[in-house]
Amino acid sequence: MLARFGDTTVICAAMLEDKVPGWMMQQKVPGGWLSAEYSLLPYSTLDRKPRDIAKGKLDGRTVEIQRLIGRALRAVVDLDKLPGYTLWLDCDVLQADGGTRTAAISGAYVAARLAVRKLQARGKLPVDPFRDSVAAVSVGLWQGQALLDLNYPEDRDADVDANIVLTGGGRFVEIQGSGEEATFSGEEFDALLALARQGAAEITVAQNRALAAG
Repeated sequence: MLARFGDTTVICAAMLEDKVPGWMMQQKVPGGWLSAEYSLLPYSTLDRKPRDIAKGKLDGRTVEIQRLIGRALRAVVDLDKLPGYTLWLDCDVLQADGGTRTAAISGAYVAARLAVRKLQARGKLPVDPFRDSVAAVSVGLWQGQALLDLNYPEDRDADVDANIVLTGGGRFVEIQGSGEEATFSGEEFDALLALARQGAAEITVAQNRALAAG
């Protein structure tokens, strides 16, 4: 699944593995699991970014984003309906121009739904584990304006930057926001939330279109 938002492009793949993590087996936790991996490919940024494997460890940003993607998808999946399976989501950024984590979440949802659909078609999964859809979008205050889906220059220079994750039903999964050497008012925050809701609704329509075509 190729997710493209402006000049940000992320390839999202989903795979169902017929086993669960060791900690689930040891603790006899029922159901299945969902986990995500994320990476910025070396050529995705203006300056080459070395692969994490070359450094021998994941950097903090990568770990944070992987966890965010996992949390976002688990919020709309009933893991009890994935018995014995781990749903892996791999998100690789081909080109980064701001909003890579939000693009990864929105694309990963579609990839996950397609993977689950294939398993259901083979008769290996009797019930759809998804309770709702999920989408994510970036918003921010830049030069006094509230903007949706910031590109890299806007994100770099924004006074306020936020990443919002919403379900298709309009419920919040996660809000990550901060002032960049600036503060913001409740009214400005409300304006950003309204923009995020608008953007997430548009993404949901695009996701449904992609699923219908897939």
